Amino acid sequence: MKLPASLLLSAIAFTANGQQAPEIKRIPPPGIEVPAADRDEIQAGLKQLAEKIAELKKNAALAGDIPNVEIFHKSADWAIRYNEIFDAKQIPVAKEHVQQGLVRAAAMAKGQAPWNTATGLVVRAYRSKIDGSVQPYGLLIPEGLKPGAKVPLHFWCHGRNEKLSELAFIDGSQKNKGEFTPDGAIVCFLYGRFCNANKFAGEVDLFEALEDIKKHYPIDEQRLVIRGFSMGGAACWQFATHHSGMWAAAAPGAGFAETAEFFKVFAEGKEAPPWWEQVLWRWYDCTTMAANLANTTTVAYSGEIDGQKQAADIMVKYAAEEGIKFPHIIGPQTPHKYHPDSKPEINKIVDEAVAKGNFPAPAKVRFTTYSLVYPTMEWVTITGMDKQWERADITAEHTGGVVSITTKNVSAFHLNFPPTGGQALRIQATVDGQKLDTTLFGGHAAFRKDGVKWTDAATPDTLSKVAPAGPLKLPKLCGPIDHAFMSRFIFIRPTGKPLNDAVGSWAKSEMDRAIAQWRQVFRGDVTLMSDEEYLKSTATTPANPDSLPNVILWGDTSSNKAIAQIAAKLPLKWSAQTLELGTQKVDAANHAPILIYPNPLNPARYVVLNSGPTFREAAALNNSDQTPKLPDWAIVDLRTPPGPKWPGQIVDAGFFDENWR
Repeated sequence: MKLPASLLLSAIAFTANGQQAPEIKRIPPPGIEVPAADRDEIQAGLKQLAEKIAELKKNAALAGDIPNVEIFHKSADWAIRYNEIFDAKQIPVAKEHVQQGLVRAAAMAKGQAPWNTATGLVVRAYRSKIDGSVQPYGLLIPEGLKPGAKVPLHFWCHGRNEKLSELAFIDGSQKNKGEFTPDGAIVCFLYGRFCNANKFAGEVDLFEALEDIKKHYPIDEQRLVIRGFSMGGAACWQFATHHSGMWAAAAPGAGFAETAEFFKVFAEGKEAPPWWEQVLWRWYDCTTMAANLANTTTVAYSGEIDGQKQAADIMVKYAAEEGIKFPHIIGPQTPHKYHPDSKPEINKIVDEAVAKGNFPAPAKVRFTTYSLVYPTMEWVTITGMDKQWERADITAEHTGGVVSITTKNVSAFHLNFPPTGGQALRIQATVDGQKLDTTLFGGHAAFRKDGVKWTDAATPDTLSKVAPAGPLKLPKLCGPIDHAFMSRFIFIRPTGKPLNDAVGSWAKSEMDRAIAQWRQVFRGDVTLMSDEEYLKSTATTPANPDSLPNVILWGDTSSNKAIAQIAAKLPLKWSAQTLELGTQKVDAANHAPILIYPNPLNPARYVVLNSGPTFREAAALNNSDQTPKLPDWAIVDLRTPPGPKWPGQIVDAGFFDENWR
């Protein structure tokens, strides 16, 4: 079946002289031809299921549980609609999923939700706050859970599978208990938005799944575990280093832990990536944040003859440089799999850590970050940096009413202790050798650096307003471009005549490509509005800024009325003749801007010009290459056609400073 071009992610490369090069492999690949009779049967069942879901949606009280029905519709519907039946054996699976959806819909119509009390393997789903899509996750629920008793939760990150559609994931989650089945604990099998090593929206998937799980099961948040193997091992390293304070234990197997060495970026014959892309490796490289493993129990596993042993080896090296050691269990003469004798060793370490659990406010926190994308470790939150994408460190210790803090490349931070029952408690804080008497309001205190001097910035009415007036890079508003796609966003299409045909056709092509990429790579549908609809909507009303989306604007100052309305408040000058951005002044007939900036119509959220997620088709061929490819802004030369790595020739690109300048 041939799909409309708008539904397929273009993977055409171009040579330096503009000639078409061999096509990049599409991921996921095209499926097989489904016999007409089977297709008709599945589509008829889907129509019936859609009608049942529509009836259920009329009852607002059912909204939270409806995704548990909808996911079976999405599973079969997307497999058929987008040609993602990859094997004839999946045809009866699609039919079965339709029937499972109908059974669940019938139960909900009677006020029942048997999956809420089921044990064994259970498939659940939630509605994502990012794009409104329905996303699946699997659970292994042990028998005999005591009502109300808190239970440990183990997350499992799956390996690379380019054909892991919702259909395949749900089918596997209903049949396979996985590598580890810990006694008395729930196991969550993350979908992670398909096959992106749990990066970007795939990373957020864990937190959205956790939020949904806690609505239905009494989870002990001091006994969370993260595990994974192969690509899932890479994801596990990522969660272990970037969010180490939330885990009782982390147990990565194989995988990769950084970009340059694993992906052999600087091998002979390879073109070195531009400087900004190398800086952006610091987003997901775990080696740079190895110091954070001080905050959790870590046990690594590798097969002795597995090439991906490199991940644990390099993490052992970088952790040692931070004064940290952790066990590295090696399966003797074992390729890319678990050795059966190694599993008990891993489990012993994990089980001991789970039995001990985390402390809500440990006496010492050690935190390294390179970006305000990751601002928090335990009870410490960095709210400002001297320079983002350079290493920032904070070490904090508390004993009774005395807190000692040392910092590097930090300009502001919060302390977030367990609530003090509304009482205002005095504490003595020493920050970089400077003594301060400060007050905890409800367990919170805040500090800001003025030059070299630290000040207590917290009072009951200023605690949430630690930053001074004016645009600053803050944890929810720090760039780069890809950060806009880790929270709610909408696309705004132009309705007017562009400055010139080159800009107009390029922007249209890039928007269509981003919509297709989001569906294929991140398994959701983009919310699309016209510029006129957007300007008339509540999406521009900042009465409740946190509820509003990031806005992705496509086009130029002539074609898109929303761009025209805010252009004067953006750090660029754009007319029919010239485009000025950064230090560049270029002709507007052949160039277009890409950037991220606080939205002048709602400064609590981003506006992005002319970009979806910045990694493209070529990066999907190796998960370690799925890193941000553009920083805060870029200028594109439209005379070079978009290819599998760039949206055209990048004339210049860079980061805004901490004041968005």
